[in-house]
Amino acid sequence: MRKGMALLLTALLLAALVVPATAAYKDEYKLDVVPGPTTAWGLGAQYFADIVKDKTEGRIVIKPYFGSQLSAGKQTSAFLLLRNGAIDFALQSTINWSPQVKELNLPALPFFLAGSGKDRFKAMDAVKAGKAGKMMIDAVENKGVKFLGWGENGFRELTNSKKPVAAPSDMDGLKIRVVGSPIYIDTFKALGANPVNMNWAEATTAFQQGVVDGQENPMGILIPSKIYDYHKYITEWHYVIDPLLFAVNPDVWKSFSPEDQAILMECIGLASRYQTALARVGLDDGSALAVLQEMGMVPEIVDPYKALTEKGMEVTFLSEEQMAAFREKTQPVFEKWAKEIGEELVKAAQEDIASVQ
Repeated sequence: MRKGMALLLTALLLAALVVPATAAYKDEYKLDVVPGPTTAWGLGAQYFADIVKDKTEGRIVIKPYFGSQLSAGKQTSAFLLLRNGAIDFALQSTINWSPQVKELNLPALPFFLAGSGKDRFKAMDAVKAGKAGKMMIDAVENKGVKFLGWGENGFRELTNSKKPVAAPSDMDGLKIRVVGSPIYIDTFKALGANPVNMNWAEATTAFQQGVVDGQENPMGILIPSKIYDYHKYITEWHYVIDPLLFAVNPDVWKSFSPEDQAILMECIGLASRYQTALARVGLDDGSALAVLQEMGMVPEIVDPYKALTEKGMEVTFLSEEQMAAFREKTQPVFEKWAKEIGEELVKAAQEDIASVQ
């Protein structure tokens, strides 16, 4: 009987240790997402939430909040909200967190990851997986946010309603909506344009009214937002990219059991692969499409430029010589921001890129 009582007591003690961890879980964890659910960014966020719920058998329920709802449209405030616990999870752009983490300006250095014979996607992957990527992750975590994995918004292309842009002189006087980061303001001023910072909802109204002439965004944003309703011309110049970061509040992360942390990291790997492939499909060497075919999740549009031309847009594809002219024009911006970001980080990224070229 004593042996039975001892076994029962041991079982009760083990239950007491295990149950509170599960019982402490929230009914819902909020996931911060900037654009809408039909973008490559939004689809990746929803996929992550779905597979987490499935693989944890409903123990962890994550709800994506699209359109920067959790930051009331102030995208650059999202890092602080996540760090302070007002937001649980995030799939955010390096751009929006760069005011708090200066190292995240690295991918926004003009014409750094594209041109001069570089395979821009290999360059990006090398940076994320290399020394520079580790330095960026460390910078994020040193500021109080737990990094989980990389996603991708894509290389940002230029559209406008006025004329084809094939040379820096074509930018003179164009009013271009840009995101709220100083490096973007500097870049477009260097090109002779008039950069205007405004949120996306205001920008579409400004396009309709003719107050703003153009904007820059990746394909994963341009097509779902129906940019062809506002602009006729698109320039493929790959001048910068904004990787995405899957991240979580550190206290939220610590609240999960080791087993559930392992499941979450498995889900991050799957979601990162899917989301990055969506951002690249039809723009790389075919690798992204192969990933999506393997996953059985091929999107309706797999040739973005064909889709845009069918909607009446005219595409200008820049040659290496044409891109070199833009790069030369923005070199002072590169040099200024390389010092601001940290020359050691820029050098590390250059070495990462050189390793795969």
